[in-house]
Amino acid sequence: MIENSLIEKKSILGFLKKNPDWDELAKDCVCFANAQGGHIYVGIEDSDSEPPENQKISNDLTAKILKQIQNRTISVNITASVIESENKSEYIDINIQRSLSSIASTTNGRYYLRVNDVCKPVLPYELTRLMNDRQAYNWETQQLQKISRKDYDIEKFEQFKKDIIKSSRISNFVKSKTDDELIDYYFFAIGDYLTNLGILWIGKRHDRANLLYSPTVQYIKYDELDRKVNKIVWDEFSMNPKELLQSVWESIPEFKESLEYPDGIFRKNIYNYDEVVVRELLVNALVHRPYTTRGDIFINLYLDRLEIHNPGLLPLGVSPENILHTSVQRNPLLSKVFFDLMLMEKEGSGYDTIYEVLLANGKNVPVVEEKNDRVVVTVRKNIVNQEVINFIDKINKKYNLKSKELIALGLIAQKKSTSLKDISKIIGQDTKTIQQEWMYGLIEHGIILFEDKTTELIYYINPSINI
Repeated sequence: MIENSLIEKKSILGFLKKNPDWDELAKDCVCFANAQGGHIYVGIEDSDSEPPENQKISNDLTAKILKQIQNRTISVNITASVIESENKSEYIDINIQRSLSSIASTTNGRYYLRVNDVCKPVLPYELTRLMNDRQAYNWETQQLQKISRKDYDIEKFEQFKKDIIKSSRISNFVKSKTDDELIDYYFFAIGDYLTNLGILWIGKRHDRANLLYSPTVQYIKYDELDRKVNKIVWDEFSMNPKELLQSVWESIPEFKESLEYPDGIFRKNIYNYDEVVVRELLVNALVHRPYTTRGDIFINLYLDRLEIHNPGLLPLGVSPENILHTSVQRNPLLSKVFFDLMLMEKEGSGYDTIYEVLLANGKNVPVVEEKNDRVVVTVRKNIVNQEVINFIDKINKKYNLKSKELIALGLIAQKKSTSLKDISKIIGQDTKTIQQEWMYGLIEHGIILFEDKTTELIYYINPSINI
């Protein structure tokens, strides 16, 4: 049980003293309510997965916690219950529901948001953005068109069932559900009507076209003078997100172009734009966009780079600087469908994969920019350092590195040596976290060495490493 965007642990000792910090608990509840909801486990220490031996919880304490939270928060919906763990000890599970229709706050007018495992204050100028995100969160389950739950595209639903059966991420219990149960399970319908999510995935073309706003995609190719030389548009609304993703990939011939480079006595192909990178960027554009915002997804291909333009801003709490390690779900139900059908990795790992692949192919990391009304991700075509490709491949086969270690190694290998300050800036985490979570394994294996200069720490590839 690790603290993350959905779980917080608190020692019970703080609630047994004379004046517990109820304001801090209320703040944490507001954080969860304004994010995805979550659980606060009272009675489990930060470093533990279970409560201490023989710990028992009084009913009075549970009732007191509920009362104090309710007295100190607005628009926070919670329940609290005593849970018996496997070691027969007890702890309190405070279950905070996501606030869907309003912004949660403390009674003294403060707003907070849970980002990863941290509770962050929402500043006054961010409130409008948080409210817009709140509307986006509701989009998936809205039923504005009142389309009967039976009035879906049979072929799309049958294909969805086939995809469910083939997926290794779905339990046999889910696979054995009836058609109606499956539709309810994935929130394609609630009660008598299809939801927006249901229309998007298994709905008929004319109903999908009436969604606000069903995704449309434009591919535009530019020549060396930035003149448009080709254009493909997907705006007929006949495809669900999976079909759209596949059609985009298959319809753009430039995605199949590659360069050969020597690999010993063999030749190795490095694609201009690796399929894994392109698919992850397109999945991000489809899964994480606000569906309450009008605008097409643009795929702009220039002579030296690929740009993906996605309408809307990043979710509050995510920025171009922390996007590699920060995840805030905007469309959690759509994300689950993509994950269950193996169209995306687990939430928050997409950019890790993009960084890994690009660095392993000797290329620069992507550039993420937040414009006035869109997010632009730029991937460069050119290989920066060919030597890195063989080096990282051999190192990874020998040591089976973790994702973070591969990314850090790629950043160092491209320039032969890199400062801790520069790595911290690229990754968007503090230097202490970089040293502990990203560099430690590389140093332990003797892959990299470091030099502590007067003003900064410099990492470089071990010239004696045997691969």
